[in-house]
Amino acid sequence: MDESQTPFARECAARGWGRSSAFLRAFDATADLLGEHVALTDRQFRRWRCPHPPRPRPRAWRVLHAMFGVSPLELGFPGPEPSATLDGLPGRYEGVHVERRAFVADSVGSAAGLAMGSRGTVGTPHVVELREGLRSLFAFDNAHGGNSIRSLAARHLRRVRRIINTGTYPATIGRQLQHVAGESEELCAWFSYDAEDQETARRYWGEALTTATMLRDDNLEAMALAMLSLQASSEERPRDAYELAHAARQRATPLGSPRLLSVIATREARALTLMRDHSGARKRLAEAMRLVDQSDRERPAPEWTAFHGHAELNYWQATLYSASDKHKAAVPFLRAAISQGDGTYSRNQALDRLALARTLVQAGEVDEGASEALASLEHLTEVESGRVTRSLHEVRALLSEADAVSAKDAAEGLTAYTEGEL
Repeated sequence: MDESQTPFARECAARGWGRSSAFLRAFDATADLLGEHVALTDRQFRRWRCPHPPRPRPRAWRVLHAMFGVSPLELGFPGPEPSATLDGLPGRYEGVHVERRAFVADSVGSAAGLAMGSRGTVGTPHVVELREGLRSLFAFDNAHGGNSIRSLAARHLRRVRRIINTGTYPATIGRQLQHVAGESEELCAWFSYDAEDQETARRYWGEALTTATMLRDDNLEAMALAMLSLQASSEERPRDAYELAHAARQRATPLGSPRLLSVIATREARALTLMRDHSGARKRLAEAMRLVDQSDRERPAPEWTAFHGHAELNYWQATLYSASDKHKAAVPFLRAAISQGDGTYSRNQALDRLALARTLVQAGEVDEGASEALASLEHLTEVESGRVTRSLHEVRALLSEADAVSAKDAAEGLTAYTEGEL
């Protein structure tokens, strides 16, 4: 097998790092920005390009992750992933590096856009690089949550808008840039929502909706409406949530993506649950499940819906049962959601674990709920999410009220953890 065909070699070539000197310069610059004290030799780089590369050391692994915006596992390196520790410190202390890693991924990904200058000619390569910056931010959000990187998304959006307003380009490129701006607005809104800054999230989703309407882009519009529905449900505005989800379904239906329609059906089910229409909620959730089973045989789903699958649907099924005070019935669905969960979505795993702990306590299984609450802490070491923090406080309060030694001990453990985070 020719080394040029390895995933790592292909990705290097795609970014202009095919030559050893170019890669080493980029690696050193990234390591410096990350604050990682690691050096790479020409010989090590050549060994990484081989069909069976050695596993990079943890510090080099983190640099590679930042440079490419994906786990080195996806570049062909052997696992396992390094543990979430740094020189013996608990993983949560590595959180200070999260924003810097995301900044590097964003900066490297948008190098072409920066290099052209404020009034240069914009072409397809610049659009591609701007999209890569978005993907890097999205990947870090999945792993770490929106708190620490939402300022970076806002910076990326400002960069896109500056290029739109000062660059020179044909109409076809202009439309693509506007689409990137809309996706960036969506991402800024999502990060703010995850950070529990709802006013800012609402503003960005409103801007994304305006961009989608201007472009007449049904996918972008459906996404903004579906997200606004999710926010309305979280703010206990179920009627608004249902109407927004219904509008999203109208935009999404012509696109013919079952996965997208399934996401929207879960939004409708959630709103109906909050309105105490449990029969209607069950019907919409059943429809969401049917659509997911069709998703591999129909049109490709939008990239942002990749998180959605059976694990997500099991979580919402559990939520429907809990809303009806059928907590024991909800437990197996939460266990299924956890077992089916994709390890890429660390924040979702943390939320599922905390939901299971809360539901077990509500079901009267206090000892088991306390155990799950403490076990959830290992999933929080690199997650910085306002939603996760809120859920953690809710579980701690519930345990504090329970009349059991295990519950009191678990509540103290959660308190110690949260105080250590401050």
